Amino acid sequence: MRSLFAAGVVLLLWASALEAQPALPIFDTHIHYSAPDWGEYPEERILGILDRAGVTRALVSSTPDEGTLRLHRKDPARIVPILRPYRTREDMAGWWKDQSMVAYLESRLALGVHRGIGEFHLHGGDIDTPVMRKIAALAVGRGLPLHAHSDEAAVVALFALEPRLRVLWAHAGMSAGPEAVGALLDRYPSLSVELALRNSDVAPGGVLDPAWRALFLRHPDRFMVGTDTWVTSRWEALPGSVDDVRRYLGQLPQGVAEALAWKNAERLFPK
Repeated sequence: MRSLFAAGVVLLLWASALEAQPALPIFDTHIHYSAPDWGEYPEERILGILDRAGVTRALVSSTPDEGTLRLHRKDPARIVPILRPYRTREDMAGWWKDQSMVAYLESRLALGVHRGIGEFHLHGGDIDTPVMRKIAALAVGRGLPLHAHSDEAAVVALFALEPRLRVLWAHAGMSAGPEAVGALLDRYPSLSVELALRNSDVAPGGVLDPAWRALFLRHPDRFMVGTDTWVTSRWEALPGSVDDVRRYLGQLPQGVAEALAWKNAERLFPK
């Protein structure tokens, strides 16, 4: 009981401190605006949600890519487009071995607006393919980061395929713990990690986990935050998810909190 009471007191103190200072601007590094969203959530409504959440920039990839471009046309200063290797959801099942995928990516990148390739889903055993070798070469040649929703084995395999890659690891691997994440960050200097959908792991009950906190302090320049609107219902949840992010960021030193909130993402995707 005492520990629960102490945790509650700590949360109240942090909440009071957060209310006393302006909300941190957020660069959300995991947004999708895919076809099922378009009817219920026109572009103006999406931008209003981002305004309400204090999201000043957003890394957006969509299925199809037209969703990203719609948002970007409405707010090019805020929306940072990246290109998914998915023309339709069916592409998720085998895009890494689809011989037409490289030509598709090249044709869309010719538009000149995309700042990366992803977010894509990939497992370690899927990477050593002719298509992936060409995509890795394309990314390095154009200076584009890869946004990878993958397991730990896939991160290792990507860098084995092409050590010059820059990789943004979605969801911190979804289930990887701070020890595993830290080991990969130590091993690969051009790996960054975003924390979309990991709020309950990073800060269970709103209290920042000590092991995650120690890792953020050890690698303050390598982490970013995000929400992930992977289904339409996630749009209404986005402001609350951002509030949860700010709550645990408020338990870090100010400079580290600002790095995670927006500065690290700004460095990877400068204006």
